[in-house]
Amino acid sequence: MGPSRLVCALLLAACCCCRRAAGVPGEAEPPEPELVEAEVGGTALLKCSPSHSQGNFSHVDWFSVHKEKPTLIFRVRKGQGQSEPGEYQQRLSLQDRGTTLALSHITPHDERIFLCQAKRPQSHEHRIQLRVYKAPEEPTIQVNPLGISVSSKEPEEVATCVGRNGYPVPQVIWYKNGHSLKEEKNRVHIQSSQIVESSGLYTLESVLKAQLAKEDKDARFYCELNYRLPSGNHMKESREVNVQVFYPAEKVWLEVEPVGALKEGDRVEIRCLADGNPPPHFTISKQNLGTKDTEEMTPEDNGALVLESAQKEHSGLYQCQGLDLETMASLLSDPQELLVNYVSDVRVSPAAPESREGGSLTLRCEAESNQAVEFQWLREKTGQVLEKGPVLQFHGLTREAGGGYRCLASVPSVPGLNRTQLVHVAILGSPWMTLKERKIRVRENEVLNLSCEASGHPRPSISWSVAGTAQEQDQDPQGVLSVLNVLVTPELLRTGAECVASNSLGTNTTTILLELDSSRSTGLSTSTVSPSVRANSTSTEKKLPEPESKGVAIVAVTVCVLVLAVLGAVLYFFYKKGKLPCGRSGKQEIWPRSAEEPLIAQSDVFASEPPFPRPRCQLLASLPPPSTLPPSRKSEFVVEVKSDKLPEEMGLLQGSSGDQRAPGDQGEKYIDLRH
Repeated sequence: MGPSRLVCALLLAACCCCRRAAGVPGEAEPPEPELVEAEVGGTALLKCSPSHSQGNFSHVDWFSVHKEKPTLIFRVRKGQGQSEPGEYQQRLSLQDRGTTLALSHITPHDERIFLCQAKRPQSHEHRIQLRVYKAPEEPTIQVNPLGISVSSKEPEEVATCVGRNGYPVPQVIWYKNGHSLKEEKNRVHIQSSQIVESSGLYTLESVLKAQLAKEDKDARFYCELNYRLPSGNHMKESREVNVQVFYPAEKVWLEVEPVGALKEGDRVEIRCLADGNPPPHFTISKQNLGTKDTEEMTPEDNGALVLESAQKEHSGLYQCQGLDLETMASLLSDPQELLVNYVSDVRVSPAAPESREGGSLTLRCEAESNQAVEFQWLREKTGQVLEKGPVLQFHGLTREAGGGYRCLASVPSVPGLNRTQLVHVAILGSPWMTLKERKIRVRENEVLNLSCEASGHPRPSISWSVAGTAQEQDQDPQGVLSVLNVLVTPELLRTGAECVASNSLGTNTTTILLELDSSRSTGLSTSTVSPSVRANSTSTEKKLPEPESKGVAIVAVTVCVLVLAVLGAVLYFFYKKGKLPCGRSGKQEIWPRSAEEPLIAQSDVFASEPPFPRPRCQLLASLPPPSTLPPSRKSEFVVEVKSDKLPEEMGLLQGSSGDQRAPGDQGEKYIDLRH
């Protein structure tokens, strides 16, 4: 080539370079790659040409471009695809008649350019940029466990925020009380870093440092992660945290719970408080208002002094002192008076009151308190209010007035504040007895517990008239119960048991009668009989009514006697009138000559026996006219019973000794109903 031609070539090249540098229209630059977005784990669809273009893609080669170096990954020949060995061999497939290459199981390493080259009917090339996204996990936040002091001159670590397994790296924003924080010199500093995991995902760690003031002791901090997905922009927030802020106390004060009037026995809590964090070391001083003496007390770690059961000695003037161990500054609270109201030393005079029946008695009650006291007298047994005031008087005392009386001293201005004192009034007298009013039914050889109760003043003693094991129990200061364990013997059934109560003023007894219960089987058993009715004199248990079965038998016998009497009267009436055929020749009544002689009815002897059996039994009631009866015999009846048996049958009923009846005795029998 000649010099002229070489110069021309150089000039032409320089001109072309100038045209490209100047962006002369008409010169085509490489087109921007088509952008395709997919999430990790999903499938990306790579089209060999823009969606509006049509062509023949029966002969296509696909490449992945990494660091400007293309690598063949897939071939299409006559509409059939074939993967090349490598990392994409198992994840590529053809779709849409060979125009689209599907890449499954997307990972962050797949974010690159993919190149499609078609050679028929003409050469064609299309570049695709694949963008991969992965939402991070919920952010976690960890607050500084050591806290931050307001006296620090530089920003201190407040909290750390971590967002794991996101792609690409998310953006972090810090908030305090709902307002975003930005970098501020010597006030706020945000330091973030990321770690690439083996999976290609990112873990973000962001540390917030700040200089805090006392006002930030209740501030709430949290972090926010901003990230993008194919569907758009998203964000996730962490939980809110509070960092402990340390600052010196400026004020100390004292609180008492419960609020209001206090009384003895209340649980009282004296608490020292301060506006510093941590609170200072507290001590509590108490000044006695009467003696002006002062004592020091150390509260618990939380600054509280607990009085589980407050007493009047706890009253006084209390004050808290706080010592800041960091600055060694000492602060005092305002003094506060603690008043424990009380009622104590309730006294009743006389302490052991006693009187005779019909006498008088006066009881007086006194008590000590720092408040006005009201008095009431109550009966111990019933709780009835007998008198309002410190004095209780008795006139015309009876034994029933003996027993317990309670003086109640209360403070109306302090609800629930009261004290009581119990005193027993003794009425002098002989013993009173408590006993059962009915007879005791027992079984022979039965082990029985008999009880006897007596009361009186002086306290009585109890003895028994029969041998056995006795045990005594005090019922009250003037009463005693004795229980006797005995075996029921014939002797005990005959004599019964007697309980004797005695004191220096007399004696009294209770008699317990025992009756054998025949309706119950005999055997060794144990039963207890206890007294129930009071009496002030000697008493004997009354006899029980007969059992119902015996009463029924008596009624039945009485009815039978009346029926026989009426029947005898009727028969006698017909007999006297001659209208009663007896089948015999006659009858003779022989009345006794005197009241001592028995009433006899004698029958005549039958003259002859009929050839066939006939009734031979008759009932005859022989009553003389009322005027002829002796006075002592007017209510006596005689019933004659005749037998129907034949003579040969009657012979069989005779005794074995061969005793013969009189010829006129044909088996007639008489029943004397006089007794």
